[in-house]
Amino acid sequence: MNILTRNNVHVEGANKPVLLYAHGFGCNQDMWSRLTPAFQETHQQVLFDYVGSGKSDASAFTEARYSSLQGYAQDVIEVCEALELRQGVTLVAHSVSCSIGILAAIQRPELFERLILIGPSPCFLNDPPSYAGGFEREDLEGLLSLMEQNYMGWARYLAPVVAGETGGEAVSTELSESFCSTDPHIMGIFARATFFADNRADLPNVTCPSLILQHQNDALAPLSVGEYIHAHLSQSTLKVLDVSGHCAHMSNPGLVAAALREYLKA
Repeated sequence: MNILTRNNVHVEGANKPVLLYAHGFGCNQDMWSRLTPAFQETHQQVLFDYVGSGKSDASAFTEARYSSLQGYAQDVIEVCEALELRQGVTLVAHSVSCSIGILAAIQRPELFERLILIGPSPCFLNDPPSYAGGFEREDLEGLLSLMEQNYMGWARYLAPVVAGETGGEAVSTELSESFCSTDPHIMGIFARATFFADNRADLPNVTCPSLILQHQNDALAPLSVGEYIHAHLSQSTLKVLDVSGHCAHMSNPGLVAAALREYLKA
């Protein structure tokens, strides 16, 4: 199978340092469109959709592979292999893709030079007293139950929560349209893989440097989660963005671009 077609891969620029963008749950590569112009002159930029998302080849989706985040990490690695990228990649990941990127970086440490983690959460579930992920299991089971019973209602409920106050109606609408355009069965499998994953034990195994971009007010990943990741991820830098919501690259792309530039220069 042609991986570049399967994952709807687009490459902008050549012979420059590589930025590889990995989108979040229910999203697609179009969500990066506000950020990529800032790096057009300086980087080769690689965009893709996970199998089952965006304009990927959904026929390649299997529950056996994609019911765990490891299957999505394999997508990341296979996209790099198809483009003959062997080292020096900076992965720019959003939300669950931060955990996916961490799994990929552990599997192929020579491939990734650094990780940029936007709104990461290694575990969405609370695990008192040492960890507050933000959700009780029954909260997430209720969310997935709503998804199964009333998919459009679920999308309309979740989109503004993810967008947050900073995102406003434009970001909320874009997220809602992305959720609604994805196959509900595939989304259900990805949702369970996302919301019930626990990648806390993987954090110490990452060997490359990383930048954690934490949102000041984030209904999906509280500030304490960013602080937890920073404490357990060696060579990590934590920067808190003055953003309410879970998608700073969409709601405040200038802020994210500035943080990336500062980090990449350093």
